Amino acid sequence: MISRQLAEFVAALAPGAVPDEVRVRARYLILDAVGCALAAARSDFAAPALRAAAELGGKGPRVVIGQAARLPLRDAVLSNGILIHGLDYDDTHTEGIVHATVVAFPAALGVAAELGRSGRELLTAYIAAVETAARLGAAAKGGFHEVGFHATSVAGAFAAALAAGKLQGLDAAKLAAAQGIALSVAAGSLEFIEDGAWTKRFHPGWAGVGGITAAALARQGFTAPQAAYEGRFGLYKSHLGALESSCDYARATAGLGTAWETMNVAVKPFPACHFVHAFIDAALALRRQGVDPLRIERVVALVPAGVVKAVCEPAAAKRRPANDYDAKFSIAYVVAAALRAGRFGLAELEESALRDPATLALAAKVDYEVDPAFDFPKHYSGEVVLHLAGGTKLRHREPVNRGAGDRPLSNAEVEAKFMENAAFGGASLRAARIRDAVLGLESVSARQVEEALGE
Repeated sequence: MISRQLAEFVAALAPGAVPDEVRVRARYLILDAVGCALAAARSDFAAPALRAAAELGGKGPRVVIGQAARLPLRDAVLSNGILIHGLDYDDTHTEGIVHATVVAFPAALGVAAELGRSGRELLTAYIAAVETAARLGAAAKGGFHEVGFHATSVAGAFAAALAAGKLQGLDAAKLAAAQGIALSVAAGSLEFIEDGAWTKRFHPGWAGVGGITAAALARQGFTAPQAAYEGRFGLYKSHLGALESSCDYARATAGLGTAWETMNVAVKPFPACHFVHAFIDAALALRRQGVDPLRIERVVALVPAGVVKAVCEPAAAKRRPANDYDAKFSIAYVVAAALRAGRFGLAELEESALRDPATLALAAKVDYEVDPAFDFPKHYSGEVVLHLAGGTKLRHREPVNRGAGDRPLSNAEVEAKFMENAAFGGASLRAARIRDAVLGLESVSARQVEEALGE
């Protein structure tokens, strides 16, 4: 069974078995996540989320990234997941359509620090979780999003269970049981897409909480279903319905220990849903050609069919996003903003930018058409076609989105993004210390790493 194969891989995974390039890239992926959490510190969702977490569990020993607060283990994992994911600027395994690090790192960090493990053990558990989440998402072939589940929180619960169980020293049998228990907590609705609600922000942290809980129950001998993935009511049949017939069950365990999906995790160059990145880059490329936004009469975005529900519909709402989170999931808005500003960063998601009349007028001219030639979800491709006054037509196509596994941001670019995010969140003075702690985590304890991340 899949759960047993994953369990045996995770149980046997030793730090020395992970290639050097994978361990290096993993540290930079963690650095990117930490930067995203620092950038989110002043966001409107951060304070109520942290107040709620403190209200639930009171004070504890675990660190919340960039904060003075110290919380109990599961509340800290929840809070760190919210902060890392809150700006939707964190990494994505594109084929799996999962934000891998935002589940794997808070869970691994919290449990490793709680148990007094080494930074090297923390990193190994993190990699095990990323490898798991990526494969479980990829096996669904985009199906989770099609039926309205957030793949990050669904696959993430199992990944977090394995990370926590690995750090607890569980054997393969108990790691398999932890996945069976995680089946009952794997969830996360995409309904937030309809009105820009905040619920997506807490999905990864909640998956971490569920995974840690599942591992603890398994450790104590709690009986679990065995066919977590393939069973009559297993993950894919229960969550995908009719789309389960298209599921690639073999993908869930393909290449374990030889093909490292961690290397295929994409770091975001833009603070928006990964589905829209190719369109931002295409719009920016057209803007660099000297296009005057005032001459644009119509814009057509050519999109993969698999992204329509998330970032194209309902069309009227996408053209006038209700808030910053709504804007992150709108091809119409991001294309218009990029064409107008010649850039797309956190500033383009401020309230003043979202209400800019000229940007909204341009967004109202954006339509979409499905292009079946795109190889989604392997790549999040896109093309923007501009119809200008006088009949001129310009177009730019991005077959492979920048930041994807086969078009990655360099480690230097990841570090530069981290420093920019730290500055945005008011953590400039601590940025170098945090960077050095993350990149050097294999030579220190998990608690030392954790302490460096707090305020």
